[in-house]
Amino acid sequence: MRLPFGRKATTPDEITAALELGRGEKLLSAASDTDSGVWLVCTNHALVLVHPSDGVVWRRPWHDVDRGSWDGESSLLTVTWADRGRPGQWRLGDEALFLQTLRERVQASVVLTQELPLSGRRTGRAVIRQDLATGDLIEQVVLGRGVGDDPEVEAACAIAFAFLREQVGMPS
Repeated sequence: MRLPFGRKATTPDEITAALELGRGEKLLSAASDTDSGVWLVCTNHALVLVHPSDGVVWRRPWHDVDRGSWDGESSLLTVTWADRGRPGQWRLGDEALFLQTLRERVQASVVLTQELPLSGRRTGRAVIRQDLATGDLIEQVVLGRGVGDDPEVEAACAIAFAFLREQVGMPS
C-alpha cells in the first residue's frame, strides 16, 4: 500500500514480530494507545490489539467491526462491534493514516446493507459482509440500542435478508 504524502508506517519491530501474519495478510498501519502503550494494528484481514510484551491480545476480522468513531478533541477512538459487545476505546496521537485505514477496511467488508423497518424509534440493519481473509459472505443483524430480538425484528430480518441474498447471488 502506498502511503499518502510519502509517509511510511512506523511500527516497532516487536509489534510486527508478534503479529504472526497469516497467508496473504499484510500490515497496513498501526497506532499506539498513549495511555496503555498497547498497539492497534490494521492488516488487510483484521484489526489486531498487540501488547508490547505479551503479544497479540486479540484479533478481530473486519466484518466484526461495526464502526469506529473519532473524537478529535480528546484523541479518543471508539470501536463498536457487530456482535454488540462492549466497545473498545483507545487514546491515539496524530494517527490520520491509521484512522483512514480503519475506515477503509470496515467499508471494504460491507457488501450490502438495508435498514430494518421497525416500529417506533427502534433501529436496526441487515448487512451482508465479506470476510476479507476468505472472501466468504456473512449475514449480520446490527440492532440499535435497546432493541432486542422479537417477532417484529425476526420478520423484518427475514424480508431484508431474502432481498439482500438475491442481490448478491447468495442461496435463499
